[in-house]
Amino acid sequence: MKALNIFKKLSLVCVGSALFYSCNTNTQVVEPTALQAEQIGMRNPVLKKDPKIFRKEITYTIDTLKSRKHIDSLLNTYSEEQLKTILTLNRIEKKRLRPQKALVIPNCTAEDIKVYSPFPQNISSLNCIPKTVLISKRVQAFGLYENGELVKWGPVSTGKSSTRTPSGLNYGNYKAKRKVSTVDPSWILPYYFNFMNFEGVGVHQYALPGYPASHGCVRLYMDDAKYIFDWAEMWELKNSRIQRNGTPFMVFGEYDYDAEKPWLNLAQNMKANDLTQEELDTLEKYVEQYQADPRNFHHLENSESESLLAKA
Repeated sequence: MKALNIFKKLSLVCVGSALFYSCNTNTQVVEPTALQAEQIGMRNPVLKKDPKIFRKEITYTIDTLKSRKHIDSLLNTYSEEQLKTILTLNRIEKKRLRPQKALVIPNCTAEDIKVYSPFPQNISSLNCIPKTVLISKRVQAFGLYENGELVKWGPVSTGKSSTRTPSGLNYGNYKAKRKVSTVDPSWILPYYFNFMNFEGVGVHQYALPGYPASHGCVRLYMDDAKYIFDWAEMWELKNSRIQRNGTPFMVFGEYDYDAEKPWLNLAQNMKANDLTQEELDTLEKYVEQYQADPRNFHHLENSESESLLAKA
């Protein structure tokens, strides 16, 4: 009994001490020394890394349209939105589908067409340019960027082997909702936007057969041609002199006219059409040229504009 009373007294002392220290408003917090902090940091390192962007895994198959019946089956199997994705991937229009034509088809069709883009979602070298039009001849596609962020992409048909679309950095010049071709007056070019004034090369709506087929211009779907027509900016002129450049159009890459269509390679590698490091390096050179041209940043007086045009 005596031992029990002693135990109770000790318990009360311990509880009282605990309450005293827990209620003590003058409790001191001891900071670790610099050496201790370093040792803690070494044991528990905090690594700051840029967030990784994980790309959705996509698989593709090749479907050869053996007959007209097979084409009809394809058209009836997919919804309009799914069919649009398939046609975009094959750089072709529905009315140009023919028997014995091979198509690359994604096993799962996504709602966002940007999932299938050969262009990256961000190109850091374009971050300081408000709007940029990229045209890849190698994979027959365009990409639109706003401050380095991809906002839209789609298929194109550039120049055929005998009349290839020139590569290089150019700028949106003039546009017309309806232009008559200088090659053949019977060719009407809706939503024409010129980016090579002296060569008469621009983007516009025209048939996409699934391969490069133009006389040098860049053919587009109708909705893509209208989008670029409204989105890109023309040059600013004063007394027929350039005061400010329009939206940059960067044309790059080389299409292999003797090889299989590059989008068919997606069946073996979902990244087969992605921009190569060499192509990204080319874009960086174009950006350097853009940065060196004062017509991209402010209005010029006539005399200065004339001098620059003489050097161009």
